[in-house]
This record gives sequence, structure tokens and C-alpha cells, in this order.
Amino acid sequence: MLVSRPKKEVRSWTTDSRRWAAFKPRPGDIVIATAPKCGTTWTQQIASLLVFQEPSPRDIQNTSPWIDFRLPPVDAMMAFIEAQTHRRFLKSHLPFDALPIYDEIQYIHVARHGLDAFMSWHNHTSHYTPHAIEQQSAAGLADETIARPRPLPDPSPHVQFAVWMTEGPQARLVDDAPASNFFDMERSWWRERKRGNVLLVHYNDMKADLGAEMRRIAAFLKIDIPESMWPSLVAAANFEFMREHGATLVPRAAMSWDKGHERFINKGTNERWRAELTEADIAAYKERAARELSPALRSWLTGGRRVAGEPRETGD
Repeated sequence: MLVSRPKKEVRSWTTDSRRWAAFKPRPGDIVIATAPKCGTTWTQQIASLLVFQEPSPRDIQNTSPWIDFRLPPVDAMMAFIEAQTHRRFLKSHLPFDALPIYDEIQYIHVARHGLDAFMSWHNHTSHYTPHAIEQQSAAGLADETIARPRPLPDPSPHVQFAVWMTEGPQARLVDDAPASNFFDMERSWWRERKRGNVLLVHYNDMKADLGAEMRRIAAFLKIDIPESMWPSLVAAANFEFMREHGATLVPRAAMSWDKGHERFINKGTNERWRAELTEADIAAYKERAARELSPALRSWLTGGRRVAGEPRETGD
């Protein structure tokens, strides 16, 4: 049953939240909703391993469609999703209040420190192929709320950081996923963290103890995994396995990034910003986070569950 309709639209060169209007939910559907470069593909791989309960590499891009990605024809995407017979797990880069919320769907939101997300996003967008830039630019030009080509990031993370940090209405026109979107995303999911069908996961916790977080996700999804299978499933969710099998996991990456899956599944490391951003950059991020986020949410984004505690049990 629909319990909450979308309260706003999100439209960018890659994203159009209106596409969810055509979605028909099934009981048990899983939606993995994150800001870009916060562990989306990693969590899709975990969901795939838990749903299919076998470690062989599987095409994530087709098995777990990104509904709000505006480039594929929406009718064709919905027909593809409707034809799936397994327990569906779908991708989104939307905040909670831009999605339709159904009580029969489980929602997983994955968070990451904002500066780590920015550094990964900068690498991600700095290496688009001409084909990807052309497609995204055409989509932006065709949308009356954007009406301009896709802006290209500056090669320097320090220079691009100032663009990413743009505030006000202009922010959505200078970057496909600016800091304003990031903060809005995190606030929206944090407000809903105590819902029974919402689970908050953090990138740092996945890196610290992948097996424990996979078990936490499996418990939330009510998926029972035989104990003997856990070692192979956890091994198939680690970064090295995903990078080794990237051509299978993300086969369309070759169309969009200069090194294909090797660029898309890049480093999986944190704190690269310490070597690339200035002290003034870092201070500006901290000051804005203090303005935009509650203390509890800031603590969660910075350190995850092992630092800030279980989100469901944390007050604002």
C-alpha cells in the first residue's frame, strides 16, 4: 500500500524522479537509495548475493535497474522490471521525500562522509566518455528546468570542490549532484530512520566488518542464509572480487567511462581528500555540515554506526 507520495521532483542531467510514477510495487521489493558514490553498487552486489544465494558474478546493472536514470525509455525499463521473476532489488539516487513509499517495500539507504563522496564523485565525473557527455547534455537541453549542456568538472578536486559547494537555486545547474543534494539526501533518510521498512547502512561500517553488515542487511530483509554459505558470499562482496569481475558486474561501464569498469569500480578508499583539498576547503565543509545537519546526523555521516551508534536508537 502506498503510504507516502513524492513531495518533490528531482531532475538533473542523469536523474528524473517522475519516472517512479510508472512503477508497480511487489511485496518484498528492495530499493537501494543513496547519494552518488556512497556504496550503491557495493550494496547492489550484496543484495544480489543475498537474493540469489550464490557467489558467481552477475550483471548488476541489468539485474538491479536504476529507475530514476532518465536516459532509457521509461516504458521499456518498466516492462523489463515487470518481467523479472526474482525478488527485485532496485537502485535510486533520490531522497526519501522524492520517492513513492510503500509499506510492502524495504528501503536501504547507504551513507558516506561527504568529503569521501565528493572525491569519488569527482573521479567518476572527470572520466566520462564523449558518448556519455553527449547523452547527458542532450537530456539536460531537452528538460526546460535545466536547458543547458552537462557541465564538465575541473580536473583539480580543489577547484571543483568550490563548484560542488555552491549554495542556493543555482547549485543544481553547476553540478549533477552538488553538495546541496547530498545534504538534502542525508537529512531526508535520517528523518525516516526509525521506520520499520527503512535501514540505514554506512560505508565505513561495511569497510570495517563487511560480514557483520551483510548479516545485518540479511536480517532486515528477512533472508536466511545457510551458515556454510556466508564465507563465499562475503568474499564475493569484497572490493577485490568486484574489481576483478567488474566487466561482468557493470558491463555497460565501457560506454560511459574511459577505463570502463576499472574506472567505475575505482579505489574504494576513504580520506583521499586529505591530500587533495586545502585546510580551508575542509573547514568550509565542516562549517556547512554544522549548519545543515543535526549533531547526531553529522556524527553518523562522519563515522557510521560504530562511532555514532545504531541509527534507529539515536536521537536528533
